[in-house]
Amino acid sequence: MNTQLQMQVNALNASLNSLQQSFDAQTALITQLNQTIQELREQLNKNSKNSSKPPSSDGFKKPAPKSLRKPSGKKVGGQEGHQGTYLSVISDPDEIVKHMPSACEGCPHYKMCKGTACVAEKRHVIDAVVTVNVVEHQLLEIPICMLHGDTRKGSFPNDVKATVQYGENLQALSVALNTVGAVSVKRTHEILSGVFNIPLATGIISNMVKRCADAVSETVNRIKQKVADSSLGHFDETGTRVDKKLWWVHDASNCEFTYLDISPKRGYLGMEQCGVLPLFHGISMHDCWASYWSYEDCQHAVCCAHLLRELTGIAENHPEQKWASAFIGLLIKMKKVKDKAVEAGKETLSYYHYHKFDKRYDELIKQAREKNPLPVTAEKKRGRKKKGKILALVERFDNYKASVCLFIHNFMVPFDNNQAERDLRMIKVKTKVSGCFRSEEGARDYLKIMSYVGTAHKQGHNAYDAIRKAISGCPDFIFE
Repeated sequence: MNTQLQMQVNALNASLNSLQQSFDAQTALITQLNQTIQELREQLNKNSKNSSKPPSSDGFKKPAPKSLRKPSGKKVGGQEGHQGTYLSVISDPDEIVKHMPSACEGCPHYKMCKGTACVAEKRHVIDAVVTVNVVEHQLLEIPICMLHGDTRKGSFPNDVKATVQYGENLQALSVALNTVGAVSVKRTHEILSGVFNIPLATGIISNMVKRCADAVSETVNRIKQKVADSSLGHFDETGTRVDKKLWWVHDASNCEFTYLDISPKRGYLGMEQCGVLPLFHGISMHDCWASYWSYEDCQHAVCCAHLLRELTGIAENHPEQKWASAFIGLLIKMKKVKDKAVEAGKETLSYYHYHKFDKRYDELIKQAREKNPLPVTAEKKRGRKKKGKILALVERFDNYKASVCLFIHNFMVPFDNNQAERDLRMIKVKTKVSGCFRSEEGARDYLKIMSYVGTAHKQGHNAYDAIRKAISGCPDFIFE
């Protein structure tokens, strides 16, 4: 009897253990599925306002504008003292058209009245007149020189090399439309051929862009060296398509110069190929992309705008993470205090503010770590434990505190990396319009011209004049 009962107990224990294992497996699966659902929800809620995704990825689901800045209380529009741009009255017009009353038409006294009529009101219409100017260069020959007795012949200018060729203005306009204007070669051909009634083939336009790129090549190398020697540099990268493959455009710039290069690699190898960071010894402003921290010969500053977007994503998708909203408030407060100090002509903040911000920063890091401890797993696996995106962000704030807060310790350092993002913006426009670059050579030619034009713009020159100067052989005027 006891043996039979013992066998029943053992069978029930085995069944209970089996059920417990099944329950544990289902609990683990449910936990994993809940985590997957949460990650998918976060992915669906991500946009350019709460993550590192570019605005071009928003598509038709672009979120409503939502700024972290508060209303200033000022009226909408130009502020007092703002120098506006407007159409002014022209005192010396090129053409005058007089308008008599329509009721006077057919009157026998029309001519007499017209002669005595006075101007009651003037209105001006400013329009562009498109003309084609053909200059014929004639080479003159003197059969017998009266002084030396030999035959003398003139010479053409250095830029007049063919029997028929396009002038510098038309070349500059073609290059500007295709590069700065992000107009495709085919559309550039259609526009210029229609406006000027000139047979301008697509191959000729491509050759014009190539010659312009060659003309600014040495100037771009000088720009590269200027950026490498600067005390503050902005660095960023963005993807584009080259010959149906993903390549990366690397930007190295500051408020005076822009240098763009391209590489099939985004990380350390691409930065080495770009060639600015290996030579750079100033303050490097960038995001938290790991490859930037490989360069130890420069001081690093982190773009706080990127951090604000990530914090916004956490605050929206995880309302229980109260520290994220508090961190947003802290960063914005730090920026406001610095801006007021700059307006007041100060070079540093007070000890009170430094101590206050430092203490609050550490408090929020502590709160974030308590809210997001390192997950404990029963199974022992090799390698680092998976932290999750929230804990990874917390550790970046902790590990790179000096770089995050550098903008309040060194007023030369800006709050964000908008300079680099602005310099890369036209790359995304060009990619959206043209789809891709057909060859690496074409991409490099485009980036040379955009580096040159971007630098010229920062020096106060417009794109068309800069390109025309480059075509005429004077690209270095931007350094004067």
